Amino acid sequence: MTTGDNVTVAERIALALKRHGVEIIFAQSLPSAVILAAEAIGIRQVAYRQENMGGAMADGYARVSGRIAVVAAQNGPAATLLVPPLAEAYKASIPVVALVQDVERPQMDRNAFQELDHLALFSSCAKWVRRILTADRADDYVDSAFVAAGTGRPGPAVLLLPADLLREPAAASSTRRSISSGTWPIDRTRPATEAIERAADMLAAARAPVIMAGGGAISAGAAVALSRLQETTHLPVFTTNMGKGSVDEFHPLSCGVLGALIGPRSLGRRMRPILDEADVVLLVGTRTNQNGTDSWRLIPSAAELIHVDIDPQEIGRNYQALRLAGDAQTTLDALCEALQARDLGHRRNRRPELERRIAASWQAFDIDRAPLTASNGRPIRPERIMKDLQDLLTPETTVVADASYSSMWIVGQLRALRTGMRFITPRGLAGLGWGLPLAIGAKLARPQHPVVALVGDGGFAHSWAEIETMVRSRLPVVVIVINNGVLGYQNDAETVKFGRSTTACRLGPVSHAEIARACGCDAVRIDAPGEVMPALKAAIESGRPWLIDVISAADAHPPISLYDGTLDKLDVIEATI
Repeated sequence: MTTGDNVTVAERIALALKRHGVEIIFAQSLPSAVILAAEAIGIRQVAYRQENMGGAMADGYARVSGRIAVVAAQNGPAATLLVPPLAEAYKASIPVVALVQDVERPQMDRNAFQELDHLALFSSCAKWVRRILTADRADDYVDSAFVAAGTGRPGPAVLLLPADLLREPAAASSTRRSISSGTWPIDRTRPATEAIERAADMLAAARAPVIMAGGGAISAGAAVALSRLQETTHLPVFTTNMGKGSVDEFHPLSCGVLGALIGPRSLGRRMRPILDEADVVLLVGTRTNQNGTDSWRLIPSAAELIHVDIDPQEIGRNYQALRLAGDAQTTLDALCEALQARDLGHRRNRRPELERRIAASWQAFDIDRAPLTASNGRPIRPERIMKDLQDLLTPETTVVADASYSSMWIVGQLRALRTGMRFITPRGLAGLGWGLPLAIGAKLARPQHPVVALVGDGGFAHSWAEIETMVRSRLPVVVIVINNGVLGYQNDAETVKFGRSTTACRLGPVSHAEIARACGCDAVRIDAPGEVMPALKAAIESGRPWLIDVISAADAHPPISLYDGTLDKLDVIEATI
């Protein structure tokens, strides 16, 4: 492939991707002209088995790498399978550029093979959808896609590529483009100084201010800025599920994850009074969604709110707040500077008492859950698995979960070892099956660091095939399967709401270890609690793809508010331990 003007449109697109720093495309050969051109200039194709999973891989890669990820797909049914992961990225504010082949231009609107209205298809799950129609606009549209994905509130951008256009010679553009926009956020924005000063006044004067940090607090640079604000201005920090890892949870002012995890034996049960007593709440990078606020019941009604968010429309959506529209890092740095110029003596004097209260809550949580984390019963309790995993974590480990209970076990039972430690959960739309592909993307983003994925047997069945992708791509991800033979959340939620569950909630017996070994992956099936730690240690240290199939308790569930007083009646809990 040449790098001058004598190139095809497909080659021009590949060169534009290279200019934006793209090193990996998640694809399955199509659009072939672009993939061949990209591979010719050193861009690696990671070939997924299904577009749904390829989109999730791109999502995981973008979250961990700080780069805008690229996924590609064929028109028609393949394109439709991109909708779910792009919808997750849209709701979770993750920048992904999707390159989707379209039918040839002379065949459009003639019922061509696998023709769909792709503009309409992607309109609800992407920030930006365009089709290239002329050979002189390749650079323009690729640049626009990256800018759309990585500016403002990040999200997906979809570029449709007619197959015949890709083979044409690229016409000379009227302008030369040399800019690289592959990292995000592309722009750094901050609120007006007057708004920063007002927010600083509110926090300095508050009797009991707290921070609630969401997924935006884990974006590039934001976690460090949040940690600095926490320490220097003596503010306790709660996080949502998606915000987990934005602060070191061993910091004396870290209160852990709240959200719906406030049932018996939860950390949230112990920490919630600190939030209840708050007179000022600083919201950072959170959409104040249902999961993050326990159906909008957590934020104290008497508290004044300050809301930092890159998306102005999210500020005030559910709660009136002082508006700080800007990216989290820049805004938090400015707010920290403003607060340091104020008298924080009363906050400093109150800090030792607050730290003792937070430490006592963590200690009480450990005592509450000890019968479960130390349980030697069979089938194995998930809390026991999480305790053993916690002992093997390093500050550089990335922990990934599937949707449903897997996400809750990770955010509610594990403890972040450093500021910015990555815990990835698909909480935008929470689609089942995305844990494994998210982990594959995360491993490609940071290949030198451990990646552990926790998946349930129900969700894992959606993505079995990507074990072969993991092995073929030589990615040493450790997959833990909570194999309990039941769709846990569906079964329990139906039981609470209707007194019984449908037959679909019970699954047939499956040996996930045998499936993994059939794909060339090392695997073990364990059913005794004492086998968990040795298996985890061996898998993490092996440097190879591993799957650990753990026979787990079907009646185990995280301590979420829905079950408080229903499934989680204290007399029932004590009787089953």
